[in-house]
Amino acid sequence: MKCDICKKEITEIEAVEQGKKTLCEDCYIEENFKVPQPCDPSAVRTAVKTREMLGQTGTDGLLPHQKEIYEFIKAKGKATHQELMEEFNLSPKGLQKELAILRHCELVKGTKEGDTIYMLIMN
Repeated sequence: MKCDICKKEITEIEAVEQGKKTLCEDCYIEENFKVPQPCDPSAVRTAVKTREMLGQTGTDGLLPHQKEIYEFIKAKGKATHQELMEEFNLSPKGLQKELAILRHCELVKGTKEGDTIYMLIMN
């Protein structure tokens, strides 16, 4: 059987029924758990103050994959959401979660050029 969202092959034991959909565990979690919002002033304030208290700067305290996303954007100068999803095999919600954390830590920001949104390293 296949997950109705990502189309990954799953066994009956791995399947989670949600309404009329059959989902893999990853898609079930993505569909049912709130993703952090990138523009959340209280989350930014909390993350910045916590990092200051812990003496963290730059990518200190990030998970390895968050550091990789940060370094990818830094190396390219800017990156679109599509580039990041493809490079790191992330769904749109998965990418939103990772970018929200990087934004809360004031490490990356978004900018629009024409019709395209890019992620940049914050100065």
